[in-house]
Amino acid sequence: MTASLAVIIPTFNEASRVGQTIAALRSHLAMLALDWQIRVVDDGSGDATAEMVARLAEEDARIVLQREAHRGKGGAVRAGMLAARHDLRFMCDADLSMPVEELSRFLALVPSAFDIVIGSREGAGARRVGEPGHRHLMGRAFNALVRGLVVPGIEDTQCGFKLFTGAAADAVFSRTTIDGWAFDIEALAIARRLGLRVHALPIEWHYRALSRVSPLRDSWLMARDVLKIRANAARGKYDPAS
Repeated sequence: MTASLAVIIPTFNEASRVGQTIAALRSHLAMLALDWQIRVVDDGSGDATAEMVARLAEEDARIVLQREAHRGKGGAVRAGMLAARHDLRFMCDADLSMPVEELSRFLALVPSAFDIVIGSREGAGARRVGEPGHRHLMGRAFNALVRGLVVPGIEDTQCGFKLFTGAAADAVFSRTTIDGWAFDIEALAIARRLGLRVHALPIEWHYRALSRVSPLRDSWLMARDVLKIRANAARGKYDPAS
């Protein structure tokens, strides 16, 4: 039986680039022996993102527009992961800052060796392209906080490319509570509590100047959510029986 793959793309005001991302994914997915779907989860965009995706969906039934009220990236990813019923579910940023060819490296590891493979911009073989030095330093400082409080040993929780088995996606995202940028951290904390096999895969990653993350505005919000995740874990909220 042919395996099925859903590519989950959370969007918020991405009309300027989501079309190119969908085109690149379609071209690559056509070469793989998979039944696939590109599921764009629109997080209440105020621009033409949803209309653009709707037109593409009319042309190809494998492209799906899922409209959601605005909650944040975490809420959009959760909604998409739980709505998709595919064997494999891949989280993909709307700007496709990872070369699409890297997807095959994820698929080679899930489900044969791991339940979840996360893209990592750290570690041997990882390559960052065009990232300003100050952004890298801020990211490393934040990750040190994350490793110290929630998920020790994971060098990059925030890379926007992650592949889950369907069972892992259901187990993890049915328990997540964070709607904002720190949702990745919560998802990985839950995966560890559930005993799922998680692997970090070093990738090539390209900095995009139009990133939606504001270092000053979002850093304290993410730090607050990290503390919330730690408290939830301490209370057993993520445990298998919860």
